[in-house]
Amino acid sequence: MSETSMNTTASGQPAARGERARTANLLYGETETELRAAVRGLLADRAPWRDVLARTQTGQTYDDGLWHTLAAEVGCAGLLIPESLGGAGASYREAAVVAEELGRAVAPVPFLGSAVIATTALSAVGDTEFLPQLASGAVTASLAIPFAAGTRTRPTASVRLDAPQRGDEPGDYRLTGTVTGLADALPAGLLIVPVDGVPYGLYVVRISEPGVGKRPLVSLDMTRQLCEVRLEQVLARRIAAGAAAEQAVTTALLAGAGILASEQFGLAEQCLDTTVGYVKERRQFARPVGGFQAIKHRLADLWVSVTQARAAARYAADWLAAGFGPETTLAVALAKAACSDTALKAAQEMIQLHGGIGFTWEHPAHLYLKRAKADSIGLGTADAHRASLDVLANLPAPE
Repeated sequence: MSETSMNTTASGQPAARGERARTANLLYGETETELRAAVRGLLADRAPWRDVLARTQTGQTYDDGLWHTLAAEVGCAGLLIPESLGGAGASYREAAVVAEELGRAVAPVPFLGSAVIATTALSAVGDTEFLPQLASGAVTASLAIPFAAGTRTRPTASVRLDAPQRGDEPGDYRLTGTVTGLADALPAGLLIVPVDGVPYGLYVVRISEPGVGKRPLVSLDMTRQLCEVRLEQVLARRIAAGAAAEQAVTTALLAGAGILASEQFGLAEQCLDTTVGYVKERRQFARPVGGFQAIKHRLADLWVSVTQARAAARYAADWLAAGFGPETTLAVALAKAACSDTALKAAQEMIQLHGGIGFTWEHPAHLYLKRAKADSIGLGTADAHRASLDVLANLPAPE
């Protein structure tokens, strides 16, 4: 795959004549390739689809053991955390590679919510207390924003500040409210809660504090089960206020949408690979069904879409690694829109082209379809991201 460039400067303005525009690198580096191999090997051993399916029918849908291995031993939890705080000091490019592999395996681990979204929010406010705990894998965190929230809306939660109680120290706060539809919050030990007010604030709550309640929700995608969190005069610590807090949450949601696009690409690629393998073996009328022209055309079209999704996801990951600005927001919107459609199409084709077996509970196709549908809604729908492109790309309005 060749490199592609964007004819804008870092400020978001068109590059002047003779001024070199930044070139986005879509290729995988050696470190990314090695990380992919390590994660893929672990998931093949610890998260085969039969185990994932069986776990969705239990009360413990998240695989805490697998997450501990990924987080602590492979180092996935601390990819985006500086080495000075115990992390790997890597970039969103490496995080995107991990997300691709987790999408391929529909792995039930809170990588997106904790290692990407929550970590980005804490990093944006310069936290040094909680990030080392996340880097070690000892603690998992979640941002208290519904998974279906978009990336361009004011980031708020249905939580209010309460009056302090007797015995509270200066700097202690009390929160009350309910937030529903949270992703990756079930295994979380920390909750990062945005509270709308004067000033807008970002607070950290320990799940172990009295007054915190979590209730699992029946979710379409049980490999990323949503939950409801209730807070009743819970002790909290404020880590940011005002514009800094709002910017931290917005940045975290943007990073989450960009990495989620990579997860969707990985899912789509796995659906395509599985389907191609099946139609090569499944025979009808004394020949493989993959030899029929209609099947070839459908898979060829899907291959083109998956290839385009890869380019969009890598483009967004590279711009996230370069920093947060107008170009990054545009790249993420493009990637999320493209990868949402492609992942959903790939999962649907997987079911259709597998024939009868694709509709059964004993085949993993439905796991991919549910994850693809849930991801297409999470952190902004494809239509919502497409609707934002006219402003982000400075396109003229239709006459």
